[in-house]
Amino acid sequence: MTAQDEGHSKAKERRHRSTIARLSFRLRRLYHGNRPKALRFQIVVLFVDLAIIALFVVTPVIRDTDYYLTIDYTVAAILSIDLLARAFAAREFLRWLRQPFVLIDIFILITLLWPYTFINFGFLRIVRLWALSQSGNLWRPLRRSHWAEYELALKAVVNLVTFLFLATGFIYTFFFREGSGIEGYLDALYFTVASVTTTGYGDITLDGPGGKLTSIVIMIIGISLFVQLAQAIFKPPKVHHQCPQCGLQRHDPDAVHCKACGYQLNIPDDDS
Repeated sequence: MTAQDEGHSKAKERRHRSTIARLSFRLRRLYHGNRPKALRFQIVVLFVDLAIIALFVVTPVIRDTDYYLTIDYTVAAILSIDLLARAFAAREFLRWLRQPFVLIDIFILITLLWPYTFINFGFLRIVRLWALSQSGNLWRPLRRSHWAEYELALKAVVNLVTFLFLATGFIYTFFFREGSGIEGYLDALYFTVASVTTTGYGDITLDGPGGKLTSIVIMIIGISLFVQLAQAIFKPPKVHHQCPQCGLQRHDPDAVHCKACGYQLNIPDDDS
């Protein structure tokens, strides 16, 4: 190879790296930026995420239909594109790849690509709702509106809904059999809600020691989530204002000093 050819090759490689760097920068601005274009993109991604989660919820109902695989592979394609885009947007790929929310999405993608092989783990897809809540993507638009004070209550609702459908999927997967009293997904959901609320009608029960242990776990966790929801609803609302000293973000509306470090705050009055 001549010196001229080597120079052309290096220039082509630099252009290629520059193109990838520009693409990564643009995706990073879309996923994490605050400009109007980025905010619109984030809202679209959020609605797509919520639509995917809604499909996960109804999967046991549509699993035996002719169009199930079409929907399943379509969701897999959307999730793959989203994962690839987020990977390009990440500053450090390996650090991004080790994040729990990314690992959850990769596991969900595997269950979508091989739906019948991993049929017993399909109910874990609802965990994506919890991961979406914990990642902050679900609440970022809310924090920019006047509904920010309801974030804790909505987080408690998301945690409760996630647990309800996770427990329902587990019961439907491992306890649905002839003579069990659970004749479909709706029966499993009915049993879960009755157990979580400690109503205990008794018309549907889970057989064996495993069934008893499952019922105990559902009741204990369910009561805890209900208490968390009640506290979030009835506790005085907090305001978002980051403390310059320690970084605490939630304070009482009339707080003068940060309760964590004592730094004097200057929380703006929304009415002024």
